[in-house]
Amino acid sequence: MSRSGSTIAVAAVAGATALFAAGCGGSDGGGGGGSSSGASGNSNITIGFSQRRISGSDWYKTLVQGVKDEAKRQGVKVDVTDAGGDTVRQISDIRTLLSRGAKGVIVNANDPKGVAPAIAAATQAKAPVVAVNSNLDKSLVPQSYCYVAEDQVATGALAGKAIAAKVAAKYGAGDSIKMVTVGGYPGDIISDLRDKGFHQGFNAYFQESGKPKPKVVQLPRKYGEWLPDKALPQMRDVATANPDLKVVYSESDVMHAGIKQALTQSGLYPKVLVASYDGGMNFIKEMVDDPSGPAQANASNQPYDQGVAAVRQVLNAVKGVPKNKSCPGGTSYVKTIAVTPNTAKKYYNPKESYVQSFGTS
Repeated sequence: MSRSGSTIAVAAVAGATALFAAGCGGSDGGGGGGSSSGASGNSNITIGFSQRRISGSDWYKTLVQGVKDEAKRQGVKVDVTDAGGDTVRQISDIRTLLSRGAKGVIVNANDPKGVAPAIAAATQAKAPVVAVNSNLDKSLVPQSYCYVAEDQVATGALAGKAIAAKVAAKYGAGDSIKMVTVGGYPGDIISDLRDKGFHQGFNAYFQESGKPKPKVVQLPRKYGEWLPDKALPQMRDVATANPDLKVVYSESDVMHAGIKQALTQSGLYPKVLVASYDGGMNFIKEMVDDPSGPAQANASNQPYDQGVAAVRQVLNAVKGVPKNKSCPGGTSYVKTIAVTPNTAKKYYNPKESYVQSFGTS
C-alpha cells in the first residue's frame, strides 16, 4: 500500500535501501532467515509492535494482523501500539512497550530518522529491534537486527514485465503510446524505487522476448500522496491533456479508486491498460470480473507476510540467533508475485484485503 507521507519516502527506501539493507539478504516467502521453531518455551516472551498508523489503511491493518497471528502461532505475547502518524507519539509508544516488558520491538517507523531516541532506548534496554515496511535511517541500521520488507525495485519490475506483455499483444513497433506513472510524493524513495523497477521490468520484457517495442512517450510522473482523493485530480489533469493515453501505472492500489474514477469520467478507462502495486484484493477482483478490462497487472507486496516475517525475526533475535544466520546482510525480503487476469482467480480471496502466502483461515 502506500506507506504514508514523506516518511514514506523513507519507507520508500524501504524497498530500496532497505534495500538499504536492500541489497543484502535473500528473500523467502516466510520472512527470511531461520524462522522460530514452535511455541514451546515462548510464553514468557512479549514482543512489542509500534505501528506508524492503522486507521484508514487496510494495508497497515493487514500488516498488524500478520504480526498478531504469527505471535499467536509462536506462543508469544504481542503488545501493539498505534502512533497515528505522529513520530513523537511513536517514540513514546516504544518507550512504553519497553516499560511493559517487551523483550524485542518491531517498528514500522513513521520517520526513519526521527525515531532515533526510541531506538536508543531499545538498545539500552537490550531489546533487539526489527524494522518492517519502513526502513530505519542508515545511521540507525547498526542498532537494528533486521529490516523486513519487499524488494520494491524487483516487485515494481514484476508489474512492468506483466503490463509490457499486454502492451506487446496490443501494439507494435509502428505504434506510439503514452504512459504515465502515479507515485506518492515528489522525491520520496518509495516512489522512485517502484518507478525504477517498473521501467526496468517493462524494458526487460521486450529485450528478453524479442518482440517489437512500440515508441513509448513517458509523461511526467504525477503524485497522489498514496490517497485516492489526491490521485483523482492528478489523473484527471493527465486524462484531459492526453485523450490518447494508453498505459497507467499506479504505485499503490490505494490510489486506484481515484485513478479509475478520473479515467472513467474522461471516458478513457475502457481504453487504457492499468498496472498497479500492492496486491489489493479489490484490484484482483476487478481482474477476475473483467479479464479483458483495463486492470491487467498487479505486483503484490504482501503486508501479512511482512508481519509474519517480522515476528520470526524479532523472536530469533530475542533467542540469540546470530543476525548473519537469521537475517544475512540485515535485510529480509518477502517473496512477491505479479497477478494478471490469467492468475487472478488463484489469488483472489474475498476474506482478505491483500494477496498473501500465509493463510489466516
